[in-house]
Amino acid sequence: MSKSGFASEKVMRSYLDALLIEEDEQQALAQPDEAELRPVARLLEKVNVIEQPARAKAVEKIKAKVIAKPVTAAQLANKIAPPPKAEVEEKEYRKGEFQALFFDVAGLTVAVPLTELGGIHNMGKLNTLIGKPDWFMGVMVHRENKLSIVNTAKWVMPEKYDEMLENNLEYQYIIMLDNSSWGLACEKLVNTVTLSQDDVKWRKHSGRRPWLAGLIKERMCALLDVSALIKLFEQGQSSLEEILSVADHRP
Repeated sequence: MSKSGFASEKVMRSYLDALLIEEDEQQALAQPDEAELRPVARLLEKVNVIEQPARAKAVEKIKAKVIAKPVTAAQLANKIAPPPKAEVEEKEYRKGEFQALFFDVAGLTVAVPLTELGGIHNMGKLNTLIGKPDWFMGVMVHRENKLSIVNTAKWVMPEKYDEMLENNLEYQYIIMLDNSSWGLACEKLVNTVTLSQDDVKWRKHSGRRPWLAGLIKERMCALLDVSALIKLFEQGQSSLEEILSVADHRP
């Protein structure tokens, strides 16, 4: 089966358009409402039904999984609906025309500003590490430098990442992010294009997807916020679904 079979243009366009629609809806929320707090409540309910001392062990397990210090309901609610007032960092390339590199991942075209591109490498042998997030593919050694490689498809569209998509992935290149050691796995290099500010539907506020700088209108593809991506990778941030699933595991 070809890659285009599981990621048609129509599906990708709808998916990308929905990303910013969801972000725009988020901007109208000043505080998490009752509906947003329900997933947190369900998580806490699952912990409460466990009797001592098993309950204490479960609580510690959740704390260790989510963050290194005790987590409150408000902190988890923040992960569901981050405060919408934070402005997106102003980038140098937002002051005029800029060039962007386009590359393909699982039928999805993604772009990265050339000013934040750290280099391009061929995919090589990866050394896997225990205890890393599921989107972390492994470490690749390049000229004595250790590069941390990210499964781009799993990071960008985790809700669409299934066994069929995984089996059809053919990663060939590594897109390095700025001066960091982080690289995005990609299947195909498309081209480099000069863009104007009006070519992009920019995100105005931070939200659930801080890695998304905006959508390039004509091509309907995601423009990455590289500095935000690096920060998230270094934090080892997991998806909300993974956080909420911790309570399902019993000691």
